[in-house]
Amino acid sequence: MTFEDNDLYRDITGFAHDTPVWVQRTAEAWTEAGLLVFGVLFVIFWWRARHADSRAFAIAALAPVATAVAYVCSELLKSVITEERPCRAVPDALPSLITCPPTGDWSFPSNHSTIAGGAAVTLVLVRRALVWLTAPMALLMAFSRVFVGVHYPHDVAAGLLFGVLLAFLAVRVGTGPVARLTETMRASSSSAARWLTGPGATATARPSRHAAHARR
Repeated sequence: MTFEDNDLYRDITGFAHDTPVWVQRTAEAWTEAGLLVFGVLFVIFWWRARHADSRAFAIAALAPVATAVAYVCSELLKSVITEERPCRAVPDALPSLITCPPTGDWSFPSNHSTIAGGAAVTLVLVRRALVWLTAPMALLMAFSRVFVGVHYPHDVAAGLLFGVLLAFLAVRVGTGPVARLTETMRASSSSAARWLTGPGATATARPSRHAAHARR
């Protein structure tokens, strides 16, 4: 199955070949390294959420899980649609900057873009201000997949949308149950469970001088 954006694909890959070598190498690195950066962000905000209330912790814990759910659904959809990669299917196109995936590793939708969209939106649910970081990261990752020549533009657009929608829904559906599980684990006698979920939003503020004086 194919769609008609061959000309746009040729334009983008032609532009990629005209860029300096360092730009090409950066795009080649980012197309994979971006996944690692999202993974690091997941860990950072899970760790911080250990000192937050149960709902905030639930959202942070669900962020990578929801992204993984979106990825699995994307992989299943690829196996149904079976679109050939543009680096093999588009006539008169320049060679891809990275090795063209083998036949059977289908093109639509882009798994990388699905993960990027899912990660971006779930991290924004954790902390809204992250939109200024995660949205550009996701867009750059999606564009890089076309830039290096292994996806059509429609692959990455669909992947982003697919990841955003599925991950968002997964977090919304799972937040309540995971928040209740978090409260149970925080009250558990298991030290591993308590470490995993953290102490929660405990009242650690010192009493004011006025309050201390009033108690004397």
